[in-house]
Amino acid sequence: MNIAAEITPLFLLGTLAFLGWGFWRARRRGSLAVWVWLQGSLLLLPWVVFLGLLLLGIYLNFAGFLVLLLVFTGLYIAVGRKTRQLAQQELQARREQLARLEEQGEAPSAGEAPLEAPAVLQRISAEDLQAIQSIFGLDTFFVTETVPYGEGAIFKGNLRQEAEVVVPLLVEKLKEQVGSRYQLFLVEDPAEKPAVVVLPDPIVNYRASVGAQILAGALLVFSFVATLEVGANLLGFRLLDAPGRWVEALPVAAGIFAILLVHETGHRWMAGKYGVRLSPAFVIPSLGIGTLGSLNRIQSPVPNRKALFDIAFAGPAASGILSLLVLLAGLKLSGSGGLYVPTEIFRSSILVGTLARLVLGSQLQAELVPIHPFVAVGWIGLAITALSLLPAGQLDGGRIVQAVYGRKTAARATFITLIALAVAAISNVLALYWALLILFIAREPERPPQDEITETDGQRDALALLALFLMVMTLLPIAPALAGFLNFPNG
Repeated sequence: MNIAAEITPLFLLGTLAFLGWGFWRARRRGSLAVWVWLQGSLLLLPWVVFLGLLLLGIYLNFAGFLVLLLVFTGLYIAVGRKTRQLAQQELQARREQLARLEEQGEAPSAGEAPLEAPAVLQRISAEDLQAIQSIFGLDTFFVTETVPYGEGAIFKGNLRQEAEVVVPLLVEKLKEQVGSRYQLFLVEDPAEKPAVVVLPDPIVNYRASVGAQILAGALLVFSFVATLEVGANLLGFRLLDAPGRWVEALPVAAGIFAILLVHETGHRWMAGKYGVRLSPAFVIPSLGIGTLGSLNRIQSPVPNRKALFDIAFAGPAASGILSLLVLLAGLKLSGSGGLYVPTEIFRSSILVGTLARLVLGSQLQAELVPIHPFVAVGWIGLAITALSLLPAGQLDGGRIVQAVYGRKTAARATFITLIALAVAAISNVLALYWALLILFIAREPERPPQDEITETDGQRDALALLALFLMVMTLLPIAPALAGFLNFPNG
């Protein structure tokens, strides 16, 4: 309770500062941005209210917190509708302005900034716009309407061939006309009709700043120290109390980081095959299990949904297989000596508990069971992999869902995942930590591939379902009925 009393005021202060900073930025961008900020803030406000009441000595039970979530969910939906209405009004105003300029035969050149003109008219010169329009034709994509979009343009019309045939042709023609100054994407508009989006290259093809690289390095060091602490705890001591014994904890930390390295290597190997560039890995430290895994940004256009799936899936597949092998080896080596842990701990994961029951058998009838350190390393590796597969935003799971089911489904999955983590956070602080990271850093869906129309194949769809299933089996605890079936002792 003392820890909560210390953490809660700092958390509330940091949260309010973050919300205030977001509001200040949104005001500078106009009323629509303010509504978008408000909608995003409503995902965080239930925790602000909950912890604020806790600071005042008022504790909401599960039912009260659930009611709080339902109220803010209703507000989130209502504000979302208002935001979409404002976005449609703003888009219609831009269309009308563009139509007036076309009727008058005016096309502002680069650098001009007419009053209330959309960004596309400020950034794309008349020559570039005409050159871009010339790449379309009756045999590829027939344009019926040009709409400003941020610093680029949307070309609406009719797709005349299969998307996987049209996109390479349009990309090649675009490069012939304007070089590498613009990038092209074939996406689905809100009406689920094909549309081509053209954006300046610096927006969609960038590199991490020096500051981001320094941050990635600092997080890597902090995470390694945290994993050393986990290794020390497994051996029965605290690293801060006995720093000279860090070598004893090194094998566990090295094992966890080896799994992380394999995970990130999988991503980068597959990204290299498709010519996609990734940012440095931002390894997230955790006092509980050493690290929650790593996050990265896709810094260059992804060619299609199959490529997005492959890049997202390769990391968890590599680390998941390695973690599973390490876990099984650890269970096989367990039995005498080693680390003694409560049998009850195996009930915290359906997958790990089931495997432990199959390998260790009757040993799980005792209150304490000896395990090899490999069990802890493999289990932590599986947990890290499972967390990355949560279907939210720019996590691997979010990218997989977006690749297979599309952006709309991915956005809904993100919202449901955040709600689920909020509920889980009542009994598990790691869930709250991960939910806040998703909310602040990786909530938005991944940028669409250059060919968003062509769907993934049946094999990738099946692998997506398998990955999500194993994620659930790793993170969910064993229910009492299943515990009885597996002959776990009563906890």
